[in-house]
Amino acid sequence: MSASALRPAAAWLAASAALAAVLVAAFAVGKFPVAPGDLLRSLAGRLLGAGSGLPAAVDTVVWNIRLPRVAAGIVVGAVLAAAGAAYQGMFRNPLVSPDILGVSAGAGLGATLGIYLGLPLAFVQGVAFVGGLLAVAVVWRIASLVQRHDPVLVLVLAGVALGALLGAGISLVKIISDPYTQLPTITFWLLGGLNQVRPSDLAATAPAMLAGLLPMALLRWRINLLSLADEEAAALGVDVGRLRLVLVAAATLSTAAAVSLAGIVGWIGLVVPHVARLLVGPDFSRLLPASLLLGAGFLVATDTLARIVAPIELPLGILTAVVGAPFFLWLLARVGRTS
Repeated sequence: MSASALRPAAAWLAASAALAAVLVAAFAVGKFPVAPGDLLRSLAGRLLGAGSGLPAAVDTVVWNIRLPRVAAGIVVGAVLAAAGAAYQGMFRNPLVSPDILGVSAGAGLGATLGIYLGLPLAFVQGVAFVGGLLAVAVVWRIASLVQRHDPVLVLVLAGVALGALLGAGISLVKIISDPYTQLPTITFWLLGGLNQVRPSDLAATAPAMLAGLLPMALLRWRINLLSLADEEAAALGVDVGRLRLVLVAAATLSTAAAVSLAGIVGWIGLVVPHVARLLVGPDFSRLLPASLLLGAGFLVATDTLARIVAPIELPLGILTAVVGAPFFLWLLARVGRTS
């Protein structure tokens, strides 16, 4: 087997092993430590229906507290990384992330309004989801009305402009919110976190996230052609406009669902696809599963650190920025030296 074939295989093996180690650590560490042996006994006892023989507190921590949180971290991290890879591929720009079209800002404004109106958590998540979808729908409509310029450039610029406008709306709602009850809730939601995820929340949002992943997986071969100029891709039989619309809708659907569940968690969709590209190359058929693995592992590891590095739990958005921004700067410097 050649060295070029061994490198992706070694990358898959390393990413899978790292994810497995992160999952064990996520279940094991915390204010109530669970030994790996007890974790296996609890999992086996529940799956086999024979009982684990452990104290009830251990089973409660594993199944009612950590399992929903770890599962949410896996799904949210995976879909944000996959959406980032899809956006970067279809826009032919490595600086594009899932929130470039305003989906995070739209979801943030929706959640902020829901909290301000005193809605229950499930309704706040629903409003956030709808807000993200509406924001991207408005951006796409604006871009469709401008016919004389590059449609990709117009789409990105419209997303940036609308994101700024929605950000101003979030700031306005924060100013008029009650500073003792509503404002802290809004602030922590916008910073992202999995500490309030319940099994019912995950069950409600996971179908939308997985539904967004499905078109990316089915169209993974065609997405490679979007790296070409639109004329060249069309000459190869690709309906560029329709394909881009499907991918924007799929990535937006999964991102909006992820943001509605975990809040605004930045940098995953920007940094993780770069790491995956370094490991397995730019071919989207390999880049997509690599991004899924690395995104899931990164967010679960970050969430685990958020629980243990300080006396109080840190918001995910802070830790992802602390890790993601320096890495991205290093990546830019590395590319600059090799170019």
